[in-house]
Amino acid sequence: MELKHIDIANLAVSTANMRGVKKAPDLTNILPSVRARGVLVPLIVRQNGSPETYEIVAGKRRYHAALIVAEETGISDPLPCAVMATGDDAAALEASLIENIARADPDEMTRHETFTRLVREGRSVEDISLTFGLTALQVKRTLALGNLLPRIRNLYRAEKIDATTVRHLTLASKARQKEWLALLDDEDAYVPSGYRLKEWLFGGSSISTSAALFDLAGYAGEIISDLFGEDSYFANVDQFWEAQRAVIEAKSESYREAGWSDVVTLEPGEHFNSWEHERAPKRKGGRVYIAIDHRGGVSFHEGYVTMKEARRIERGEPIGRPARPELSAPLADYVNLHRHAAVAAKVAETPSVALRLMVAHAICGSTLWRVERQSQTSRTDAITESVESSPSEGSTDFFRREALAMLGMDEEEPNIVGSADHIVPLFVKLLSLADKDVLAILAVVMAETLQSATTLIELLGSYLEVDMAQCWEADEALLDLIRDKEILGAVLADVAGADVAAANAKETGKVQRGVIADCLAGAGGRDKRTGWVPRWMQFPPSAYTARGGVATVDLWTKLQGLLEPEQPDDPQSPGDAEVPVIVPEAEASEPRQDEEGGDLPLAA
Repeated sequence: MELKHIDIANLAVSTANMRGVKKAPDLTNILPSVRARGVLVPLIVRQNGSPETYEIVAGKRRYHAALIVAEETGISDPLPCAVMATGDDAAALEASLIENIARADPDEMTRHETFTRLVREGRSVEDISLTFGLTALQVKRTLALGNLLPRIRNLYRAEKIDATTVRHLTLASKARQKEWLALLDDEDAYVPSGYRLKEWLFGGSSISTSAALFDLAGYAGEIISDLFGEDSYFANVDQFWEAQRAVIEAKSESYREAGWSDVVTLEPGEHFNSWEHERAPKRKGGRVYIAIDHRGGVSFHEGYVTMKEARRIERGEPIGRPARPELSAPLADYVNLHRHAAVAAKVAETPSVALRLMVAHAICGSTLWRVERQSQTSRTDAITESVESSPSEGSTDFFRREALAMLGMDEEEPNIVGSADHIVPLFVKLLSLADKDVLAILAVVMAETLQSATTLIELLGSYLEVDMAQCWEADEALLDLIRDKEILGAVLADVAGADVAAANAKETGKVQRGVIADCLAGAGGRDKRTGWVPRWMQFPPSAYTARGGVATVDLWTKLQGLLEPEQPDDPQSPGDAEVPVIVPEAEASEPRQDEEGGDLPLAA
């Protein structure tokens, strides 16, 4: 006999089955076991005319129980089957008789102990599978149970843990298994089980290796496999997305080089709705849409236009090629994170503003107010390193160290937010500090929890008169991110002048970036250009072209609308916008005083 797993949809009960075809089977004593552990003993089947369909000679009850479980859970796993030779009804009936007389649901843990002894005596998985009439996969699953803690195995033996929970526990380290058992012992704790257990193990998110567009053989990150050898997941979701996005970007470029009018990458989780689009070939302006789901899956939809564009094509009107945004996603990351770092540094040294920011956050909230520190990491190591080594980050770190020292904490802590385990001793310490010291600590906390890429950054940057030239200078990471030829030419003119830009207009991007680098460094015989800041990074920001797609400019425009909603038809230029006065710093920074002129105590 050949042992294999067969899709449940390709199985039907044979007329040779001793339990009959029409009579409804009694599943009272088998259904709970199948619910908990699935079908463990192979069905005996034979081909039924087609090479893909099989009839069940023995195992009708297991088959019907599996159908019920599939309907209950919405998950239909292939069933283990022993495939007989076709055409011998007598042999089929004999097999059905023997199987039903001798059938007894096995204890999987006892089977595990037996298989383990056989392996120690030198038997292979293949030998065991042939001896016991199981597939090699079933043998591996049973042997894998030995990697679980003894208590978990005993709970499974006593049917206090279902098969799905056990399967996902094989993904966990021994330490993680102990944490799960501790939750099980805590009457008030939530104990994740079944498919919820996988979410708990991965911190709420898991991505299967089956979603990867890239070659797993060249993947440098860690991959975790369950001990049953069936499923594997990426241990670091950020590393997966970095590799996945690289493939998506390369695929996008290949589509453009192939002549597609445009490649549109939808936001993660956004569905491509085919009913909102119509088919259009490449020669008629059809574009490619790339949809990305939160589980890492990517789908490519080639040759579509919107319904409105389809009507224009029918009338013989050109639909035009949409302008590519001025900033690529990585370049926007660079701009946003550096400008955020500069504003955060200014907030860290301005306690009066930080105090008012904290009050505003407490009243209105924000996506960061839980409280969390704004991450300075990006999709590439180059951007992260650039931000971490910037003068702005160094300035914030100076004030952070002072604040940690006042709190009696380790000055090497990377941040204040989250550095204390208990709020009571921290609060007592704060009560012993003067107002000015509390405000100084508050300023750093506000700097750490200030949300990047928001209108608030635009408002603060202008109000605090942040001069990016004083806290940032161009580096290799920025130049490497400028890939658009039009933007590169505009930046070259901005740095080196219109004449130099015109003289190098036909040169490659590499040559143009080299000229820009020479001008900024004063190398190659060129005069050094000091104090240069790209327009997108300045306060207020501006663009180099009319194409749009500059997030900082869009945020600045939105800020103007928030400050002057009563004048939508008379927009100001970024340079003319007025930022409302909040409170004079000197007034806000003065400590509270009693009638004798001394600082008021914060606690009796």
